[in-house]
Amino acid sequence: MKKIKYITIGILIIAIFSFSIIAINKEEVTTSVSATVSSQQKIGWGIKRNDNHEQPDVGSKNKKVLEENKGICLGDKEKKAMYLTFDEGYEAGYTSQLLNTLKQNQVKATFFITAHYVNTQPDLVKQMIEEGHIIGNHTVNHKSMPDLTEEQIKKEVMELHQVIHEKFNYEMKYIRPPKGEFSEKTLQVTNQLGYTTVMWSFAYEDWNEEKQPNEESAKKKIVDNFHNGEIMLLHGNSKTNTNLLDTIIKEAKGMGYEFKSLDQFE
Repeated sequence: MKKIKYITIGILIIAIFSFSIIAINKEEVTTSVSATVSSQQKIGWGIKRNDNHEQPDVGSKNKKVLEENKGICLGDKEKKAMYLTFDEGYEAGYTSQLLNTLKQNQVKATFFITAHYVNTQPDLVKQMIEEGHIIGNHTVNHKSMPDLTEEQIKKEVMELHQVIHEKFNYEMKYIRPPKGEFSEKTLQVTNQLGYTTVMWSFAYEDWNEEKQPNEESAKKKIVDNFHNGEIMLLHGNSKTNTNLLDTIIKEAKGMGYEFKSLDQFE
């Protein structure tokens, strides 16, 4: 009788122990899955603009994820520096004028370009490089990277990287995620490829060629939002931006701001 009792107790102990292991393993799997889901969560970049020359609210959580993965969006709030960037998915006929204005004002900018841009406008890309501007990676096809697999992300980034290197002997090192969308995972992947992700602290509705903003109101919006450490995003297909660029640069310099290259970012 005692032997049966001991056997029963032993079976019960084994069952409890086995259940505990299963529960622990289940918890570990759940934690792992949750971490994976979190790292792949799409983040759409957005800012809450100020009109008092203070740095804008870019979202503390989004900024934290970006900067933990060596990305940048705002410079030193104590220094009157600006970083001018253009997104160029295709050529609308304005980039030559933009480059002339930058040259006349001795300002260096960063142009984030796609494969379509370099394939159709190699002479303009060559001019950008020769005049000391930075060429940034805006991927081959301008797809939202969180929607892609890791291998697809690498292909979107590195195929363009290779083309630029082969055509111009130029190594890109800055990337702007298409559509302003990224995830912790995409940041990690592009980091591994040697890229720094560059977001922005000012942008406005300038990309629609059929609905270009009024120049007076656009100028006021841009100037009112000048701030220390600003990474300014303008689209190169905007007629309004092209007409205003000289005035914007002169206004900023008149207010004591210095335009710096991303290579001088601080």
